[in-house]
Amino acid sequence: MAVFGNERRFFLQNEAETEALGQEVARHVIASERGFTLFLDGDLGMGKTTMSRGIMRGLGHKGAVKSPTYTLVEPYEDLTVPAYHFDLYRLGDPEELEYMGIRDYFSGGNVCLIEWPERGEGLLPEPDIEIHFEREGDGRSVVLRAGTEDGADLLNRLELVGNS
Repeated sequence: MAVFGNERRFFLQNEAETEALGQEVARHVIASERGFTLFLDGDLGMGKTTMSRGIMRGLGHKGAVKSPTYTLVEPYEDLTVPAYHFDLYRLGDPEELEYMGIRDYFSGGNVCLIEWPERGEGLLPEPDIEIHFEREGDGRSVVLRAGTEDGADLLNRLELVGNS
């Protein structure tokens, strides 16, 4: 049985390695055949959107992936697994999420990526995986931490990409 709270640490030297890790996460999300909620946190410019791009590409998206800073959510409903990319950086009040029907996005087998999740605290479900970014030298230190049994199972299957 998976242990809650287990984590994987990576040092990512560049955008290509960040995208590759995102694609690897997506591969395991697809294999799990269930929905996933992923929180991405870290300062501006740390790689959250780059990781999101890797995940979306791993789910089958071919076009551009941008951070939906002004629209709050970007839907990717035509993928192998329907996905929604949230950026809550400009969220004025967490109650705004209620007005947009936030709970509906987390039903079924959807994948939800949430940048700046602390801005929606109290209205967001617990994440299956939290992905935390910090600057480390010329690269990024990334920690993936399981918050649910499904998240722990995914991390247990995650192949190492880069250095852990």
